[in-house]
Amino acid sequence: MNFQSEKQVLLDFYDALDKQPETKSVFKKYVSDDLIWRGFHPFNEIYNSETVCKLFWEPLKKSLSSLTRRMDIFFAGANTIPGHEGVWVVSMGHLMGLFDKPWLKISPNKKLIFLRYAEFNKIVSNKIVETAMFFDIPHFMSQAGVYPFHYQTGANLVQPGPSSHDGLLFDDQDAAETVKTKKAIENMIDDLKVWKSTDRDSLIKELKKSWHQDMLWWGPSGIGATYTIERYAEQHSGPFRESFKERQFNGHICRITEGFFGGFFGWPNLSLVHSGGFMGMPSTGKRGDMRVIDIYRREGKKLKENWIFIDLLHFWKMQDIDILDRTTKISP
Repeated sequence: MNFQSEKQVLLDFYDALDKQPETKSVFKKYVSDDLIWRGFHPFNEIYNSETVCKLFWEPLKKSLSSLTRRMDIFFAGANTIPGHEGVWVVSMGHLMGLFDKPWLKISPNKKLIFLRYAEFNKIVSNKIVETAMFFDIPHFMSQAGVYPFHYQTGANLVQPGPSSHDGLLFDDQDAAETVKTKKAIENMIDDLKVWKSTDRDSLIKELKKSWHQDMLWWGPSGIGATYTIERYAEQHSGPFRESFKERQFNGHICRITEGFFGGFFGWPNLSLVHSGGFMGMPSTGKRGDMRVIDIYRREGKKLKENWIFIDLLHFWKMQDIDILDRTTKISP
């Protein structure tokens, strides 16, 4: 299929957001009035475009001078998840600006700052009608000198785009490669649904079925990034599996692929009970939800890179731990 018209709607929308200081007129032109918008805590679900402007975009643009978007990945596809069919366009990268005024009670440092994001947009009749806008607030905080998490197994850094430097799919892609990517992602998801491996050797054997040996896993702040199957098993996958019980997969709202790239999101993807250890925290015994976006790059028959966005602030709030509130209260 050709997704060029839908891609152009989003590109024009982004260009207008960057160039025009007044946000409402931009949304009026490109976004449906009854937009369904899903964002990370503390924004959560919003059901009209005017409120999205008021609560998210206008405060962010006031806080980050010269706000602009630096995209690393851009692709589109036809979603077949029941109830959410249609063409969706995905964008991933960073919103970049000068942190000049407080945002979410985080004190500004007057320096260049990045807000890591991934976004899924459903386009109907040249309008954005549904959005999942996920962003790494803890990573933003750490750049401002505020550290919400004190234990992290992976590396905390400003994450780059694909090592292949080919993530911006502005042109049509080979349909055969799209099918291969779809199959690779679905095979990996099938392995995750089983999730029997907990010991290191069995976990590594499982991962090698879907992943390159030199895989790159770009996780959210609080977990961090890892490199190679062995370090991924040691620094995230193993500890994660050991930290939860009664895991329930809730499915996805959107899952698409194009060319060598693909991704999905759910609301929430997972529900599970924290039995202890995750992010260095003791057991709460409480069930929590994980809202997740995953973006993948395939190389050959296997997956090579994975960018992950998890609403950790929402998850910990469900555990009666308000990370954002307690951290900003002690920020300088």
